[in-house]
Amino acid sequence: MLLHPATLNLLPNGLHKEFSLFCSTNSVSFSPGFLKNPPFLVRKSVSYRTYEYPLVITCSSISDVYNYGTVDYENRRMPTWHGIFKKLSAVDNENIGVATVLNQVENAGKYLSKWELCRIVKELRKFKRYISALEVYDWMSNREERFRINTSDTAIQLDLIAKVHGISRAEEYFFQLPDGLKDKRIYGSLLNVYVRGNMQEKAEALMDKIRNRGYASQALSYNVMMTLYMKLKDHDQIESLVTEMKENNVTLDIYSYNIWLSSCGLQGSVEKMEQVFSTMETDPSINPNWTTFSSMSSMYIRLGHIEKAMECLKKVENRLTGRDRTGFHFLISLYGTAGKKDEVYRVWNVYKSLFTVIPNLGYRTMISSLIRMDEIEGAEKIYDEWLTVKTMFEPRVGNLLLGWYLRKGQSQKIFSFFNRMLELGGKPNAMTWEILAEDHIQNRRIPEALSCLQNAVTAESPRKWFPKPTNIAAIIDISEQDGDTASKEAVLELLGKTGCLDDAAYMSDIPLKGNATVSMPINRSAGFGDEDDESYGVLHQLEESL
Repeated sequence: MLLHPATLNLLPNGLHKEFSLFCSTNSVSFSPGFLKNPPFLVRKSVSYRTYEYPLVITCSSISDVYNYGTVDYENRRMPTWHGIFKKLSAVDNENIGVATVLNQVENAGKYLSKWELCRIVKELRKFKRYISALEVYDWMSNREERFRINTSDTAIQLDLIAKVHGISRAEEYFFQLPDGLKDKRIYGSLLNVYVRGNMQEKAEALMDKIRNRGYASQALSYNVMMTLYMKLKDHDQIESLVTEMKENNVTLDIYSYNIWLSSCGLQGSVEKMEQVFSTMETDPSINPNWTTFSSMSSMYIRLGHIEKAMECLKKVENRLTGRDRTGFHFLISLYGTAGKKDEVYRVWNVYKSLFTVIPNLGYRTMISSLIRMDEIEGAEKIYDEWLTVKTMFEPRVGNLLLGWYLRKGQSQKIFSFFNRMLELGGKPNAMTWEILAEDHIQNRRIPEALSCLQNAVTAESPRKWFPKPTNIAAIIDISEQDGDTASKEAVLELLGKTGCLDDAAYMSDIPLKGNATVSMPINRSAGFGDEDDESYGVLHQLEESL
């Protein structure tokens, strides 16, 4: 990100003045890639005003942080839609729904435009508030005389319906739409729903329809299918899609190349990955972005080429922009995976100097990276810092520390940390309860483990949640060893309540007879800690683009 000169290009009709703003600071250390030009300070205020355009631009002294537009951006006066978004984000009461809030806003004299409402939906989706986002669209749909719903809106609604009510409801919505309304965006949205649900047969059948309708003239639908084959580890199919794109003169975009790169890396072939990158460099329509180099860095780390990984990470740093937190999260995560503690802290300090607010995800990423390096004291300090600045209690932040204590067998620490979380107003999620359950299982306290799993079901209601098969297998194994019929029956009741009994793939991992073979002890290395797979950042970015 770091750091090209910031250009203020605000005056109309050629009345432009460029300002390159750099700062120096003793508290933040930048890598060589962060500062391509010598830093200097702007020590005087300079103002420009014209009669026709009474706009004043003032450059003041900057002493503490490098101003790349981020701090001013975050301190600017927020638009009206942002205030409404904050109100909707706070809705956590079934009696006060989204419609009530929007009606209150309009009754207070504010006329909501479609642009504002769509901008609110975009922000709600960004923060995974899918129910609220869908309710905003329901509110607009009930006012047909004011809001014209186009195919882009319909595609977004289809995606939200799948996330809120499930894939079958999304299919029903799709099939009831008139054929003339189903354009490439709506087909693409359903394709993405199938891919997200790992429904290979349905995705491939729909892709054939997309081809037959002439909607496969651009890269997006191919990219979505490539994400499916990435998840299925079917790298031959990815190569086949790339070949098809070339044969049909479908231009590969940056996402196509990034997925192709990652696929080659996951096959363990540095040579293939570097060949794809060379192809990217010769493609005049492609400018490799920070995601390109973060993907390559991840693969180099995975394959043990640490020096090449570090070179890529410096290129990531040079390509970040002032408002992009996501790149910082990947940098912190990848430096942590590579075991570079000093680099993790350096990027963290730069991140905090550039943004006035660090979201929960930022703290989760930092804590996760430190835990990956077994830097538990540092992780605990960052957690304590988060407690002082958080706007809401996010259980996934604390779960990272609980997961580490579990892996290290620190049972007492788990429960003292959990009790402190409750005292501070934290609300455990299913993962929190399952961490506690796993500790009870490891210590053969089966009734307590079952109680925790029941709490996990309640915490996730009405969303679907399945317990880890290894934990269920362990409870059944211990119950059979101890002749504890009641606990075994309680487990089966729990599986029925969560819907696990109807999932053949899930139940294939669960023994229900005394002679079943289940390896013990429980696998401590799998499960808790990182709840996001950072290796597939390109896939997450692609979904955001749909």
